[in-house]
Amino acid sequence: MQVLFAFLLVLPFQQGFGNISDVARWVYFGGLIASAVAIAFMITPASYHRLNLRRGVEEKEEMLLTSSRLTVIGAAFLAIGIACCMFLITDVLFGVAMAAVTAVATLVVIGSLWYALPIARRRSDGEPKDD
Repeated sequence: MQVLFAFLLVLPFQQGFGNISDVARWVYFGGLIASAVAIAFMITPASYHRLNLRRGVEEKEEMLLTSSRLTVIGAAFLAIGIACCMFLITDVLFGVAMAAVTAVATLVVIGSLWYALPIARRRSDGEPKDD
C-alpha cells in the first residue's frame, strides 16, 4: 500500500503527467484518495490494538471484530486504488478503452479472490469445506 501511495504521490511531478487526459487526471485523483483511505483503514487495527491491549476478553472480541471489518473495508479501497493505477498506466500505453477494460478486469479479479472466494468457502456451521 505504501509503495502504491508513494507512486501516486510522485506521479504528478513526473515529466509528461501534464499531458494526460482529463479522465486520466480524475482517475488518478480517485486512486490517490482511495489509496489514502485504504492506508487509514488498514493501519487502524494496529493502532486500535495498541491502545486497547490490556482490556478484558469481551473487549478483545469486539476489538477483533472491529479490526476485521476495518481490514475488509481497507482492502476494498486498496482494490480501487490498484484499479485506478492500472487504468492510468494502460491509458498511457494503449488508450482509454483498453484502460477501462483493464481497470474493470482488475476489480473483477481482486473482487473474486479477496471477497467472492472467501464468502463462497464459508460454511454455515463455521467449519471450512473439505476439498
